[in-house]
Amino acid sequence: MFSLFRENVRIALDSIRTQLLRTILTIIIIGIGIWALVGILSAVKALENTISSDFSSMGSNTFNIQRYEFTVQRQGGEREKINPVIAYNDVREFIDTYSFPFTKTSVSFMGTAGAEVKFENEKTDPEVQVLGINENYLDNTGTKIEQGRNLNIFDIENNNKVCIIGSDFLKNLFTNDDPLNKTISIRGVKFKVVGILESKGATFGNNQDLKVLIPIQVARGIFTQPNIDYTISIKVDDKEMMQGAQDAAIVTFRNVRGLNPIEKSNFGIERSDDLINRIATITGYLEVAAWIISIITILGSSIALMNIMLVSVTERTREIGVRKALGAKSSTISTQFFIETIVIGQFGSILGIILGILTGFGFAKALDFEFSLPWSAMIWATIITFIVAVIAGSYPAAKAAKLDPVESLRYE
Repeated sequence: MFSLFRENVRIALDSIRTQLLRTILTIIIIGIGIWALVGILSAVKALENTISSDFSSMGSNTFNIQRYEFTVQRQGGEREKINPVIAYNDVREFIDTYSFPFTKTSVSFMGTAGAEVKFENEKTDPEVQVLGINENYLDNTGTKIEQGRNLNIFDIENNNKVCIIGSDFLKNLFTNDDPLNKTISIRGVKFKVVGILESKGATFGNNQDLKVLIPIQVARGIFTQPNIDYTISIKVDDKEMMQGAQDAAIVTFRNVRGLNPIEKSNFGIERSDDLINRIATITGYLEVAAWIISIITILGSSIALMNIMLVSVTERTREIGVRKALGAKSSTISTQFFIETIVIGQFGSILGIILGILTGFGFAKALDFEFSLPWSAMIWATIITFIVAVIAGSYPAAKAAKLDPVESLRYE
């Protein structure tokens, strides 16, 4: 049985070599369909992996109070509703009045995204993010310390000039020095480095490893621009109490804003798992689009594959007649053409999978995304091409099996 299968594969490969140009074109057409499927799905997977890992670091028991929710309706390019910024007075009043048990509240704001940091005679490009934070920021956002320590409550309350730096400073500012306990300068203010953040890479070109975290009151003294927008993050120790903590936070902040019961909230509440679910919905649409594109392309390739096999049957009519005259069964002839079709289909599948993986890897590399092999897409691509080959080869194989040996031997 195996020797017969091996012989059929050998005959199929010989036949492919005799009509190489047509076979290559068919393989390319099949490969384009699989390329579209695997390439788009691998790129979407890289996007989903990166964004999900970024937001999941917050934890499913954390939520934010911020100016807007993740989704904001727009009309004519403008926001449908303009919410006031979360000012420092709002933050302070909220912290004083919010007292839900087993919660930690962090406050932060972006002082600048274009700071220049100096150390001795060295300085960075003016592209460093500087954030003002309190002692709970790292824990609530899932940010980890690689070396050193976190900012503690004494640093925050005493306005100590201490800071935590991102891991990229080891590459461009402290190439030969241990940054811990060294002094850096930001806008003329000197800070002692007490911690180094664990590397998180970049997302959409936003380098998360090139930032400095400083006590929030110190940051307020350095960055005095109007309308600073603060973010409040609340972490609940017990996830079962999440909804209660969120409801209490909404009521408290509505009271801070002086809203009456019939007014809509003029701020947003966001949970990391809500963001992940929305991202999953968006990537789901992209996956459906990938399937539609690939199915249309593969449908065209199946027609091309059927045509090339019909031409092959016609050109090899005498060969089929000779084989039948020598005792070959109709099932043997049919199997030969089936295997030939499947071999061509799998060549196309391999080509498409390789191109798709390279496309996804290139996409992930260009945008600093987290690439992973799209195993499900690769398996489905193999299955689909096998099914397409079987369907496309059915009619040509049946036609070859039904040829009359006498008529076939007469064929010129």
